[in-house]
Amino acid sequence: MAETHVLFVEDDDVIREATTLALERDGFKVTAVADGLSGLEAFRAEQPDLALLDVMVPGLDGVSLCRRIRDESTVPVIMLSARADSIDIVLGLEAGADDYVTKPFDGAVLVARIRAVLRRFGHASSGDEPAEAALLSFGDIEIDPEGLEVTRGGERLALTPTEMRLLLEFSAAPGAVLSRDRLLERVWDYEWGGDTRVVDVHVQRLRVKIGQDRIETVRGFGYKLRA
Repeated sequence: MAETHVLFVEDDDVIREATTLALERDGFKVTAVADGLSGLEAFRAEQPDLALLDVMVPGLDGVSLCRRIRDESTVPVIMLSARADSIDIVLGLEAGADDYVTKPFDGAVLVARIRAVLRRFGHASSGDEPAEAALLSFGDIEIDPEGLEVTRGGERLALTPTEMRLLLEFSAAPGAVLSRDRLLERVWDYEWGGDTRVVDVHVQRLRVKIGQDRIETVRGFGYKLRA
């Protein structure tokens, strides 16, 4: 089996070298660069399986780099930030990141988050892949759970792996209210709980693609897909 290739963009030499070594020990192939422009060049040249981007890097900051990557690819993206400020987190997620990790971070936690994101993308078995199923239709939305394709009004939608997993969770229980905690556990593999802002931002991104009125907010409880 080929090594999973991670692009790591981090300007702190100590963090870049230590994290690269830790990832390599866990079996990842790592391309590490110190600035955003080099990161964009490496992404285009090497086509990694996942991008790990620090928010504050010179040349092209991590959020802007994430947007550039999203313009070209649905490859999983995890943001790193030295601050847990809402603005950093939300900007990264709105730019298209699948997850974020705040510094300082434990190497084992980072690896677990990387593997969780990769499971959504199909690089590793998750043990709870959707069962064989027929096409699902909700208004002008049609979902192929086996082919992992979604169309709206006959036009194919470009969903990220996380957006696809989120939509599959909603489509498996149309009309049922799904709590943020359940979605964190099922989509992000956060069995211990996590930051519900991840869910909220991804729901907003999904609404833009499938229609603002397709997913309803149930205040105090969570979200549901309109059947």
